[in-house]
Amino acid sequence: MEFISERVSYRQQDDSLSVVISSRLPRSKEFLLIGWLLAWTACGYVFLHELSRGVEKDMFIPLVILLAFWIYFEVRIFHVVLWRLKGFELWRVQDGELIIKDSLFRLGKANRYFIANIKRFGLLNMDETSWKWQMSDSFWTRGAERLGFEYHEKKVAFGRGLTKEEAGKLVHLLAAALKRERKSGV
Repeated sequence: MEFISERVSYRQQDDSLSVVISSRLPRSKEFLLIGWLLAWTACGYVFLHELSRGVEKDMFIPLVILLAFWIYFEVRIFHVVLWRLKGFELWRVQDGELIIKDSLFRLGKANRYFIANIKRFGLLNMDETSWKWQMSDSFWTRGAERLGFEYHEKKVAFGRGLTKEEAGKLVHLLAAALKRERKSGV
């Protein structure tokens, strides 16, 4: 196993390439994320407590709507915390396929792509000064994708939370593995 960075590793064998990307954060950011989840959960408890005490008729519907939004974001925040603490992105190039899996507690759906059908593989063109990029690449989200390709005229993006340097090294490594698989004709 070779390391590109502290959280990105790969294993190159004669007939395959495996890449593992950890989504772990520095300890300080993990504590901030967990603190955010706990504060959000406490807010939900207060909302539920207020609702259970019996509220005035004109406040009931707004409070229920507020709770619906709260539940939605509670689930989203919880999922991000789990992803950042225990999530991995796994790639494998083997037997004429590129397999990409977002793994949480070793569970997750593996998406398989036949290498012969992969077109325009490379780094995604992102304006890193845009508001959208800043929000999607923040530590309180699952992270923005850096690599992508076209597969049957659909765009596939992967490589969550990679730095520019990690993405640059991985794109060369993965492009070489894809080229080698195409030549082998599996």
